Amino acid sequence: MSRFEAFSEQAEAKRLLEAALTEGPVHAYLFHGPAGVGKRQLARAFALELLGTSRSVHPDLYELDALGEMIRIDAIRELRRDLHMRPFEADRRVYLILSAHLMNEDAADALLKDLEEPPAYATIVLVADDLGPISETIRSRCQLVPFTRLSERAIRAAVDARAPELDEARRVALARVAGGRLDRLERLLDPHAAKRRGALLAQARAAYSEPGFEPADAASVLLEAARERGNEAKEIEDVKVRGLELPTREAEQRVRRAQRGAEREELLAQLEELASWYRDLVVVGVGAEAAAFHVDMLDELRSDATRERVLGAERAAEAVRETWRRLEEFNLAPQLALEALFVQVAGELQS
Repeated sequence: MSRFEAFSEQAEAKRLLEAALTEGPVHAYLFHGPAGVGKRQLARAFALELLGTSRSVHPDLYELDALGEMIRIDAIRELRRDLHMRPFEADRRVYLILSAHLMNEDAADALLKDLEEPPAYATIVLVADDLGPISETIRSRCQLVPFTRLSERAIRAAVDARAPELDEARRVALARVAGGRLDRLERLLDPHAAKRRGALLAQARAAYSEPGFEPADAASVLLEAARERGNEAKEIEDVKVRGLELPTREAEQRVRRAQRGAEREELLAQLEELASWYRDLVVVGVGAEAAAFHVDMLDELRSDATRERVLGAERAAEAVRETWRRLEEFNLAPQLALEALFVQVAGELQS
């Protein structure tokens, strides 16, 4: 039986880690794939297996995460000083570098020196939501451990366990809208998130159903939802850092990073759902209702999926996906990008 049986799916990742425990680990691993699919949890479980312990806190386990918007060279220098200390209790030391995609160039260069010639007793595990920012030189010195989005079946099992009181259509819809990510599912189950989702879908429909539709107002609705989600994350992180006795600057950076990260994630998640709504107009319009994401709103989709709208709905969905890509990859002004998007969507669906 796999030592990682408790983790959902990710068969290739678990196969590689089982082999490492059986045959002996290499000096560095790079876990990569979308957020919210279990990378961090599996990395910690792997680390504890390597150390031969079930204790979540261990003197030979070193964990580093980003502060503020990135991992800076000072944090890597501190890790490197620790890296050359012999193990305290176990036969090895394990170093988890979370949010490794947020290392700045200086930090990555500093880490590279120890990836090239690490101490024999050290295993370094990088965890990244995106391979793009990780240099090819670092990638080449790590064993890649790939993660993928979870299946609808796995997410549905989590929905059933977390919210059995919801009706069938609502549970199916949440499992599909979560997009294979457990972190998004958790947020969708929050009552505040449900309210934000309702406001988003109201704007999705207003773009083609309201003659006086204002793109700037629709953009503001999405941005306000992102700010609300950011403030929620800020409050949660504030509570966490109070118990850590961190220096003031470090605590502020950590809170700010949590807030900004939550705002960004909320905005991108809203765009994914917006695209899926317009995709559902096409799906329902051609009679394939079983494939719809928003099965809890089939009545609205049936009413909205007129022949004229269906013709422009796929173009509208692609416009949303393109805006998602541009916001994800470039430092765009969200208000202007969203206004331009809603102008384009309304043009496609109201013509």
